[in-house]
Amino acid sequence: MTPLLAPLRWLSSLEWRRGFFDWARSDGVTWVYIFKVLLAAFLTLWLAMRLELPQPRTAMITVFIVMQPQSGQVFAKSFYRFLGTLTGSAVMVALIALFAQNTELFLGSLAIWVGICSAGAARYRNFRAYGFVLAGYTAAMVGLPALAHPDGAFMAAVWRVLEISLGILCATLVSAAILPQTASAAMRSALYQRFGVFALFVTDGLRGRSQREAFEASNVRFIAEAVGLEGLRSVTVFEDPHMRRRNGRLSRLNSEFMSITTRFNALHQLLERLRSSDADHAVAAIKPGLQDLAEVLDGFSGRALTSPDAARLVTALIACKEGLPARVRSLRAAFQQSHPSEAQLLDFHTAYELLYRFVDDLHGYAQTHASLADHNHIREHWDEPFTPQTNWMASAASGIRAAFILVVLGSYWVATAWPSGATMTLIAAATVGLSAATPNPKRMAFQMACGTLLGALIGFFEMFFVFPWIDDFPLLCVMLAPVIVLGSFLSSRPQYAGVGLGLLIFFSTGSVPDNLTVYNPYAFINDYIAMVLGMLVCAAAGAIILPPNSRWLWRRLEQDLRGQVVYAISGKLKGLASSFESRTRDLLHQAYGLAVGQPQVQCDLLRWMFVVLEVGHAIIELRKEQAILPVHPAYAESQPWRQAIRVMGRSLMRLFVQPNQSNLERALIAVDHAISRVQATDEPFAPHFDTSALRRVKSYLHFIRTSLLDPQSPLAAYVQAPREGLEHAS
Repeated sequence: MTPLLAPLRWLSSLEWRRGFFDWARSDGVTWVYIFKVLLAAFLTLWLAMRLELPQPRTAMITVFIVMQPQSGQVFAKSFYRFLGTLTGSAVMVALIALFAQNTELFLGSLAIWVGICSAGAARYRNFRAYGFVLAGYTAAMVGLPALAHPDGAFMAAVWRVLEISLGILCATLVSAAILPQTASAAMRSALYQRFGVFALFVTDGLRGRSQREAFEASNVRFIAEAVGLEGLRSVTVFEDPHMRRRNGRLSRLNSEFMSITTRFNALHQLLERLRSSDADHAVAAIKPGLQDLAEVLDGFSGRALTSPDAARLVTALIACKEGLPARVRSLRAAFQQSHPSEAQLLDFHTAYELLYRFVDDLHGYAQTHASLADHNHIREHWDEPFTPQTNWMASAASGIRAAFILVVLGSYWVATAWPSGATMTLIAAATVGLSAATPNPKRMAFQMACGTLLGALIGFFEMFFVFPWIDDFPLLCVMLAPVIVLGSFLSSRPQYAGVGLGLLIFFSTGSVPDNLTVYNPYAFINDYIAMVLGMLVCAAAGAIILPPNSRWLWRRLEQDLRGQVVYAISGKLKGLASSFESRTRDLLHQAYGLAVGQPQVQCDLLRWMFVVLEVGHAIIELRKEQAILPVHPAYAESQPWRQAIRVMGRSLMRLFVQPNQSNLERALIAVDHAISRVQATDEPFAPHFDTSALRRVKSYLHFIRTSLLDPQSPLAAYVQAPREGLEHAS
């Protein structure tokens, strides 16, 4: 009996179940995606052939392009593909109407249009970018073949819209109906898990257990998650009414998460500066308040934060926040008994001002997270959206590159009258569009060329040795399935995504039969040579013409990153904090991705981000404090301390626009002067940080000063000797 019961015992055990679910969450998701690609592609091809559309392969290619693992991504990509196709078709009809008799003018106008669309794709970098891509290469893919028969251009555009619409319909239907993987579920999981990781990160930092490398790696992760969650949020709107009703709160939650990470980074950097400068006396006086918050967060560290957990966190943070002022006063009284210096008192006050602001922001984040349990909530009203920031030169470079490629290849086609020259030009237009939104267009174009070459070899064998023997649709599917499976698998792997995309799209372009199949090996070989040559030209242009992953763009993005301090000083105050946060993090996310393989460049960019966020946030807080000052002579615009802060702002703008030793020296002098003016001003309120505006102002000025003198910041290279009174910060 025992041997017979062994399989039953194994089936009832948890071992195989645990292994199965682990596989299902990783490789299983990939194979479900491949199955759905196969089903949607064959359904689309069958319908296109039954409806006798001119190019069934176009509908099938649409499936490969829009199909994504998550249904929300399919909906979003399909929506923008449809809009892009309509726009590109309309532009193509207009160009044909204007320049049908003049090929040179048509090609020049088309090159300008594709360049504009490629610049738009580089500007937006999400599914909206795909709309620009489609608007560009649809005009080329429909317009170039139509040059020979301009009277059929309008119907060619109509047929293409119908074919693409069929592919979109089948892809969205299969994605939503069969084993759907929703973007909203992925977003919920990411939101819940993110706070547990952050809480553990905070408790380690408050207790002085975090290492510099781990601290920087965690910040890079939080930045990527903030940018990624903004993309997910824009996708969930298409698929889930539950998430759509919470769209404002989701945007607010992401903005508040960026705020709490910045606030904690500022506190952590200050504490690290104090620890590294042997200011043990000040650190010991600050430590009890830090320990109180760490104990509150211990119960939420390393675990998912559900809505009920968020409600408990709100209650705990309210108690912590209400007790913090009295706690600070008692700790300060004990600290003053040891007769600390003015600098040590400033460190104490600055640390607790940052801690109080951090607890306050954390409380707001927890409230927003807890409100997700309700269908309607007052926190839904949020008018400070994520603001992406892209360098205009990077977008312009992408557009110039695309226009140049089309002019060169189009001129070659006109000059040589090569029958496959149109194919080479339109495939180059498609390739330059698809690679425009990637960090490394050269690599993407080359990978697509490799995938196309593989598709040509497989396609030649199938087209001329297999398809003539096939007499029904099921056998056709059997022969196409291995290629689609291979391409889908490669496209699901980021390191081979270009190869998979090239194989799927351009195998289908040249090798999938139409209703009326023409077996012409000479045209087949010529067309594939043209495709590969067009892609290789795109790869070469991506390596030569202002490549985005080169030093020039890193420097431009670093300048833009520093320029966010100027934005913090001069920007409109309403919504400034969230806009400053998102723009700064988006710039770093771009620059960090472009500098892959350059760890020193990435490290420098990350440290610039830290000092920009620290100084920029302190400036915004100073501006907010001044905006809500009560009417009193001590706070008048003409007061010396307010004039000194304005002078400091101008000096900081000069420093971050052009960092050098002299500008740093001027900025430090201006900050010192502002602090002395604030200290010399009397105000009619109690000198506590929760009642005294000037005490808070002085804390932020002191924090700016310590940030400028941080030995870990890029500005440290311009500090030659310690300044009197500032040794504790350097």
